[in-house]
Amino acid sequence: MAEHGDSDRQASEKAERQAARELVGRYHRAELRKLLDHVRDGFARLDTGEIDEFEMDQLIHQYKKAATKLWSFCGTSGGQWLQAAKSLGRLEDEGEPRRDWWEEAAPRR
Repeated sequence: MAEHGDSDRQASEKAERQAARELVGRYHRAELRKLLDHVRDGFARLDTGEIDEFEMDQLIHQYKKAATKLWSFCGTSGGQWLQAAKSLGRLEDEGEPRRDWWEEAAPRR
């Protein structure tokens, strides 16, 4: 009888991890797209002369820092996906805005 309960619990935990992985994966993809859009905009501004190569380099550095923070938040394993999914759910339940990874990586002035 205990084996059946353990089996059900394991299946439930596996399903929970899978759902978390899918949620966090969608979130990660969407947030990466936002970060990459900043870089795309930067190249357009570089091409028009609005910014110079050094400013573009700084923008790329900010992208890398923001993407690293995002990767760290989203995780790479079941436990980390669960934690990230719970954080996202809590923010949504409380009506809090999601983190702005770009701003978090902005240079401090």
